[in-house]
Amino acid sequence: MGLFRIVLLFSLCSLISRAFSHETVNAHNNHILPRPLILKYPDNLIETQLNQLNEEVKLQCTTWRFAVEANNLNPWKTIPRECLEYVRDYMMGRGYGLDLERVSNEAGVYAKSVELRGDGKDAWIFDIDETLLSNLPYYQEHGYGLEIFDPVEFDKWVEKAMSPAIEASLKLYEEVLGLGFKIFLLTGRSEKQRSITVDNLINAGVRYWDKLILRSSDDHGKLAIIYKSEKRNEMVQEGYRILGNSGDQWSDLLGSPMPSRSFKLPNPMYYIP
Repeated sequence: MGLFRIVLLFSLCSLISRAFSHETVNAHNNHILPRPLILKYPDNLIETQLNQLNEEVKLQCTTWRFAVEANNLNPWKTIPRECLEYVRDYMMGRGYGLDLERVSNEAGVYAKSVELRGDGKDAWIFDIDETLLSNLPYYQEHGYGLEIFDPVEFDKWVEKAMSPAIEASLKLYEEVLGLGFKIFLLTGRSEKQRSITVDNLINAGVRYWDKLILRSSDDHGKLAIIYKSEKRNEMVQEGYRILGNSGDQWSDLLGSPMPSRSFKLPNPMYYIP
C-alpha cells in the first residue's frame, strides 16, 4: 500500500509548496523588506487542499475496492490503513446494502429464467458467512478488516450464534427455495460448529436446506478454493446440476466444476484464498 502513502505525501508537499509560493509572490509585488517567516495562507486554501486530499484518498480507496471485488489484488491480508473510514462508511452506509440488493435481484432474475427438470437434481449453493449471515457486528469491533484475522476471536463470535441475516440474500434464498431448487449450504466453518451454525441459521430465517456442508477434520488445512471445489465435485458425482452459486469470496465461486452461473457478493473486509 506504499502508493497510497506516496500520494498522500505528494499532496501534503503540494499544499506547503503552494503556500510558500503565494507568500513569495506577495513579497516581490509589494517590495517589502525581509521579515520573520509567518505563513499566511490565502482564504480557503487549507480547506480546499484538505478537501482535495480527502477526495484523492476516497478515489484511491474506491479503486482499491474495485480491484478487490474484481479479484485483481489477491492475496491480501488487511485493508489499507488509509481506507479504514472509507470501508467503514461503505459497510455501514447505503452503498453496501444497494450492492447486495443488486446481486440478489440479478440472481433472482436468472433463477426464474431457468427451466428446472423436475427430477430433484437442480441445485443452488449458498455460502454462509457474509453471504447468508453477516459478521459485520464482529468486524465493527475489529477495524472492518484493518486487523489481522484472529481465528480464535472469530470462533468466539461464531459460538454466540448472533450473526444476523443478510436480508437481500435471505430474499434470494426464499425465491430459489420456492422455485424448487435443492439448497446446499457450503461453508468453511468447522464441523464442530454445526449445531451452533444450525441455530444461527434458523434464528436468522434460513430454516430449510437439503445439505449443510462444513469442514471435516480431513478438510482442515485445505485452501477454500480446493475444499469447495471438491465438495461441488461430490455433488456432481451424485447427479446434481449446480445451476447457481452465491458467495462473497472468489474461492466460493472459482475452481472446478463451475456452476452454470455464479454471483459474487461484495466484501472488502477480508480475503480467503
